[in-house]
Amino acid sequence: MKIPFTKSKKGITIKVRVEPRSSRRGITGLTAGTLKVKVHAPPVDGSANEELREILSEEFRIRKSAITVIKGISSKDKLVEIAGIDALP
Repeated sequence: MKIPFTKSKKGITIKVRVEPRSSRRGITGLTAGTLKVKVHAPPVDGSANEELREILSEEFRIRKSAITVIKGISSKDKLVEIAGIDALP
């Protein structure tokens, strides 16, 4: 699956749609240029965002500290920045 991204000052950004409180966990597909990710965590106190960072870190084999939700912190639709890279592996 080729994930569309945009270059940023620190690395790249990708659009993500999160489905919290899901029975499954992980990346489930790509729709209209947006990566779909299911997480177990509820959208409370940033726990869904934290699990999203963990999933992306494992999937792309990058440090979790390099991944930041820069837009949509309290929304299902997010813009995520991955620092220190210029393309996805």
